[in-house]
Amino acid sequence: MVEATARIAPHHIDQLRRSCAEVITPEDTGYDDGRRLWNAIHDRRPAVIARPSTAEEVATAIRFAREHELEITVRSGGHSASGLGGANGGLLVDMSAMRGVEADPRSRTTRANGGALLGELDIAAQAHGLVCPTGVVGHTGVAGLTLGGGVGRLQRNFGLTIDNLTAAELVTADGRLVRATETEEPELFWGLRGAGWNFGIATAFEFRLHRFGPELHRGVLTFPASQVQELWSRFRDYALDAPDTVSCIFGLDQAGPDAGYAEDMVGRPIVFFAWNHSGAADHVERDTAGLRSGPTPLTTTIGSVPYLEVQTAHDLAFSWGSRSYIKSHNANDVRPEALDELVEHVGDRPGEATFSVTALGGAIGRVPEDATAYAGRDAAFDVSADSSWTDPSLDDANVDWCRRAMQIVEPDRTLGAYANGNGDVGPDETRRIYGDAKVARLAALKRIWDPDNVFHVNPNVAPAEIA
Repeated sequence: MVEATARIAPHHIDQLRRSCAEVITPEDTGYDDGRRLWNAIHDRRPAVIARPSTAEEVATAIRFAREHELEITVRSGGHSASGLGGANGGLLVDMSAMRGVEADPRSRTTRANGGALLGELDIAAQAHGLVCPTGVVGHTGVAGLTLGGGVGRLQRNFGLTIDNLTAAELVTADGRLVRATETEEPELFWGLRGAGWNFGIATAFEFRLHRFGPELHRGVLTFPASQVQELWSRFRDYALDAPDTVSCIFGLDQAGPDAGYAEDMVGRPIVFFAWNHSGAADHVERDTAGLRSGPTPLTTTIGSVPYLEVQTAHDLAFSWGSRSYIKSHNANDVRPEALDELVEHVGDRPGEATFSVTALGGAIGRVPEDATAYAGRDAAFDVSADSSWTDPSLDDANVDWCRRAMQIVEPDRTLGAYANGNGDVGPDETRRIYGDAKVARLAALKRIWDPDNVFHVNPNVAPAEIA
């Protein structure tokens, strides 16, 4: 970092300061706060942090970085699981000075600036009884979530976040401001929906909105893990034909203290069913009957909660400074022997590690596979292992636990993996996320829009990639 900073003369930094809303270097007060990422296992020290307030200032930051041969990283909400919102010795373009969301109830559309957070989008839409399907933590950035696809609680009903994207504006590697839609730069628009970090820095998004709210109907049932085979069969069969209004998760966890379990269950593996119902309240019982008509649960939690309250419920648990790791891929089933092995694996976990299977399908699966860069529209499930912890000495143990969990279900893998749900990066990860055919198409697009691979600190598709 010292070398990277040293080759930028002070008068060049002063020049950048005159043309950008805020510029921070390691010598400035606020540098440590400015470089900090949400996931504390990643400690990045950029040479310069630029906080532009307009698209023109974003272009200036890009030109500055290229002139001084600085690696470019971009941060909106800073929630990248793999710590991609910063790099040692590079230029961090921090979009936090470009917050703001405006919703139009007449057209049922909204415009979010490049630094907007999900909480802003949720509040602006719900003020008019509308919603855009987004993620599950309010302080996540709209940009990062959207450019990777956008998975959350409402997607089976309303589609992925990218399925509701109608336009995106971005600054390209050569400093141009480009607008992409289905009719304006349609091939670029295709790539932005799932692999969007590769083509520029997004400065604004426009989305369709849906009538919804104010309440989301929710439930969680827990069971002894000894019943895992029967429970998985019940969940799988239900999820494959579930109403679009129901999003549901099958998970493996440990019974925690003070959670209503019998004393002899605490610390032992459990199975849970969790659902969110985004339809009418009087349809919930009928629509979730397939999840509730099985073995007697150990605990039951069912109720209705205001959507905005649900969307911020995990904000403290996933607060800045968390240590976190996640790995995932798509699947159509989980083998019986894998389930037994996973139960044993959960029983020997570090931190708060869990394994979960999230139902896809519904509106997600009705979009043609070739319509967006996001891969795996036909997949039934997203399977993932994740953990959170506070002790830095447990970093390796938690990461290793998640990777070993995913090795157990590797034989079940199908096309695609959610880009935002993976803590690893590299060429192999990129092919796992998009598949060979889409990597080839994305590489061709990359050669047009970013032939020098300026934007490579992401799930990167290099211009030279071939299938």
